[in-house]
Amino acid sequence: MDEQGDFQAIDRATEGRSGCARVASRFNDPSGDIPEAVNWPDAKRGLFYRPVKKQITLRLDADVLAWFKRNAPGGRGYQTEINRALRQHVQRSENA
Repeated sequence: MDEQGDFQAIDRATEGRSGCARVASRFNDPSGDIPEAVNWPDAKRGLFYRPVKKQITLRLDADVLAWFKRNAPGGRGYQTEINRALRQHVQRSENA
């Protein structure tokens, strides 16, 4: 039986079970229960958070752009620093 047929057979066999039990049966978990991860001692909040970025064309004064490039390590990351400076300005303006 192909993989699609296997899933259809499992769906028929697990009809009426909770969603968790159905998913568990697809992964050959005979208990029908996927254990909940409770203890996360080394977890770091926001480690994989990436804000949505929007590509734009922005004209900056040449001296301002040169300053950010000059102060970025190896000339890399200057756009991130410009974004950080703009974000700080927005936050200060909202708190004023």
